Amino acid sequence: MNGNRESSGALPKRVTRARPRAVDRIMRIMAREIAGMELPAVEKISEAQAENPFQILIATLLSARTQDATTHAASTRLFKRAHTPRTLAKLPVETIERLIFPVGFYRTKARHVKKCCEKLVTDFNGQVPSTMEELVTLPGVGRKTANLVLILGFKSLRNICVDIHVHRISNRLGWVRTTHPEETEQALYRAIPARWWPLINLYLVTWGQNVCRPVRPRCADCAISRDCQKFGL
Repeated sequence: MNGNRESSGALPKRVTRARPRAVDRIMRIMAREIAGMELPAVEKISEAQAENPFQILIATLLSARTQDATTHAASTRLFKRAHTPRTLAKLPVETIERLIFPVGFYRTKARHVKKCCEKLVTDFNGQVPSTMEELVTLPGVGRKTANLVLILGFKSLRNICVDIHVHRISNRLGWVRTTHPEETEQALYRAIPARWWPLINLYLVTWGQNVCRPVRPRCADCAISRDCQKFGL
């Protein structure tokens, strides 16, 4: 697998270098604490479907700006009707809309899902590609989606998936000082030991949904509070 991360170019101006021992401690605490928490929808789908790259891809497309329960329900309905690129590409957009409603921006996502499946069939013989360069050519697929597919679907150890939770928490912790999630991904490659890269999304998204919420974070109940710089709070 190649071309997954950008290896050249200067770091964003406000990037810091996290202390490896502090990162190790925080990640180990999170690993223990999230054991009883609700996992993100795409992680559930990945486990249920034996890490099927196609279903991870489509579920991630549906998940943007949508609550996990809604994403999981919509993905389940869709895959019950069509669970391969070829069968899904044959569905009318209106049918896809009906199956995935009420995910956010469901009409736009329905068009992306259909076009994505059509491209998988015509350009990739019905298979999900395993490189960043190819994945981002699919309609509706950006680096966040591509990274998650590579991590969950292809077991990549060289990718970091950054969503809004990862961006927020890594800045609150003081691991990075960045403004946008795209900037945060590149900063984290430099700031965090590589062994944690494929786990950052799972741990921080779960933490962000249950503890370190965007509004009214549960700092008093947070197991990593003493290690958190609380930037932005």
